[in-house]
Amino acid sequence: MAFELTAESAGGYLRARGGLASVESACLLGGGVSNTVVLVEGVWAAGGRARIVLKQSLPQLRVRDEWLADRTRIFRERDAILALTPLLPKNRLPRILFADDANYIYAMEAAPPDVADWKTLLLAGVCDRGTARQAGATLGLAIRETWGRDDLAERFGDRRAFEQLRTDPYYRAVGRRHPTIRPAIEEWIAAQRGRRNAMVHGDWSPKNLLISAAGLTAIDFECAHFGDPSYDAAFLTNHLLLKAFHRPRLAGRYCELARTAFNRTAAVLPREALAAFEADTARHLAFLLLARIDGKSPVEYIVDKRTRERIRLCALRLIADRPETLTGVLQRVESALEGNA
Repeated sequence: MAFELTAESAGGYLRARGGLASVESACLLGGGVSNTVVLVEGVWAAGGRARIVLKQSLPQLRVRDEWLADRTRIFRERDAILALTPLLPKNRLPRILFADDANYIYAMEAAPPDVADWKTLLLAGVCDRGTARQAGATLGLAIRETWGRDDLAERFGDRRAFEQLRTDPYYRAVGRRHPTIRPAIEEWIAAQRGRRNAMVHGDWSPKNLLISAAGLTAIDFECAHFGDPSYDAAFLTNHLLLKAFHRPRLAGRYCELARTAFNRTAAVLPREALAAFEADTARHLAFLLLARIDGKSPVEYIVDKRTRERIRLCALRLIADRPETLTGVLQRVESALEGNA
């Protein structure tokens, strides 16, 4: 049986591996529903402060419905970070320290103490366009630098983690709860399987974008694969639009962040990616919006039934109308926010 990572066991685990002279503290971080993540602080044996994050994948995710996933996804996450690090600006990705395959763990250098995840800032009403530009540009650069790379397609062509953590709990779960749109969902899933264009993060969410004085750092690559990168643009846009429904008085600002991030992504894409990127982003977004209400992982901060129903109706309208531009999506979202959908 693999070692179980906890806040209590993390210090002893690191000391046993060597390198640390002492451990001063260990605390659980927000690992989402699929991982255990622990921050350990102490002193290196060679001298100097140590801030280490340990991450271990879980076989059973922490959600209401049964949701199993292959723990080896942690290796793919580590490998994706290592592959993308030389392609992106400094500090955009965490530095990997070591991996423990037998226990489904890897260690990375922790972000600075002044770090805050973008989700927390957004929910507090901090709507910084500079952060949106960085998030969009970083995504666009990752797409551009990996577009059409046969070597990466071979290394990251396995989509099992994405299927287990995204396709089934988001898309198929929605299809089971809304049988009338199941054919449209299955048609879209089938279309995506044939796309091998660039690296996909799979969870390009504000909670995985850490903001500090050093800029933006992206984490949580467990769904990474080589496929359709418009999924990432849709995933980020979806989270920004959910916050518009959650805080309607700030809806215009959240929608503007969505537009800013998308435009920055599109601005650096390779020419061959542009033809279908916006339409595909809009199509993914329609299903993702509904998935965060009726999928296996509903968004936790929207609990008001009327708001949830408003989002549900907006998503169903987007699925039916199939707008091909972000402007078309935002027009329907604004209509829903005004109570006209």
